[in-house]
Order: sequence, then C-alpha cells, then structure tokens
Amino acid sequence: MTTTDLPLAPTADVAGCCGPAVTQAVDPEAARELARAFKALADPARVQLLAIVASQDGGEACVCDLTAPVGLSQPTVSHHLKILVDAGLLTREQRGRWAYYSLVPSALTQLAASLGEATRAE
Repeated sequence: MTTTDLPLAPTADVAGCCGPAVTQAVDPEAARELARAFKALADPARVQLLAIVASQDGGEACVCDLTAPVGLSQPTVSHHLKILVDAGLLTREQRGRWAYYSLVPSALTQLAASLGEATRAE
C-alpha cells in the first residue's frame, strides 16, 4: 500500500475568514422561554395534541375529545396538555366538568420569530 502526500490549503488569510460565530447571545430569559417551548414540543404526543387543537373548528377542543386520537388515557393526555399550557402554547378554560384547550393565537409565530432572531444574531 502506498501513501500519497496531499498539498495543504493556503493559510495566508485565516484571520480574515474566521470571525466570531455569534456576535450577540440570546437573552438568558428568552433562551429559557424558548427552551421550555421546544421541550414541550419534543414529545410526539404533545405535537399531535397541539395539531389537533389547532385544527378544530372554533380553535378549541375538549379534553374528552383528545384521548382517542392519540390513543392515551385521559390522565396522560391531561398531563401533556398541562405541559403545553405551562409552555404558553395552549390556554385552558374550565367549563363545568370538562376542560377546553385553545391554541395561543401567536404562540407558534412568536416561537419561530424568536428562533429567527437568535439565528440572525450569528
């Protein structure tokens, strides 16, 4: 087996091409809020629940209607919905015995915008 020496790339202007990757860091509080929202969306069941609520006529869904589509028990669905509410993605309204969930109107848009602001800081 023979080896071949390969020429090295020119290194004359290394300082000119390698500036800092990030010029401005994301505000720590904004980073915490983004992380909480993304953590809430890191579970497939929660993504499904969010999509189901968002697609309902009237933009809301009763917890009683959300168990069958995701194939989970009511306590488990309620747990996932609480995480989505705590992350600011859904709102919850109690009506008698049942809880109704609605998508926070600008939550996903704000999430995308915040992420875009973080990447523009690079």
